[in-house]
Amino acid sequence: MHRTTAENMQCPVARGLDHVGEWWSMLILRDAFYGLSRFDDFQTSLGIAPNILSRRLATLVEAGMLERHRYSVRPARYEYLLTERGRDFRPVLLSMMAWGNRHFAPEGQALELIDKQSGQVVEPVLVDRLSGEPITPERHEVRPGPAASERMRARIAFRHSRAQARQALSDTKPPESLP
Repeated sequence: MHRTTAENMQCPVARGLDHVGEWWSMLILRDAFYGLSRFDDFQTSLGIAPNILSRRLATLVEAGMLERHRYSVRPARYEYLLTERGRDFRPVLLSMMAWGNRHFAPEGQALELIDKQSGQVVEPVLVDRLSGEPITPERHEVRPGPAASERMRARIAFRHSRAQARQALSDTKPPESLP
């Protein structure tokens, strides 16, 4: 089966998914954040077939998310350590955890993020590094960056025009009648 790649797409979401979009890869990264680094530990934790784990680890190494280090010569054994690029993925996983807890955990939260000093449960939010303000659709929007192609600029312009049209339509609707 031929795999489609997003490497030629300018969208950073598509490019990021090209490297970690397969769910086993994200779970391997999650376990690496928990401190696992050895093949057998990943396999035990995930219950993943060895051939699939080998492929996913190789893909994550190739993507620069993990580094492969030998820890035993005889037999040759390797561990997989997070790189800076891999460590930068942590907020994505924490956001996914919070989103999954909020929307897909009818039985309650199986995992919680805890402040080590206070012991309090915390919920991650995306904030602007400079202002410390939460990122919200009301205050922030995506726009083309300096390296955006004409195609990317056209896509963003199209999305903005559609959003403005929807907003104008909702602004002109009469208020609902009270029963």
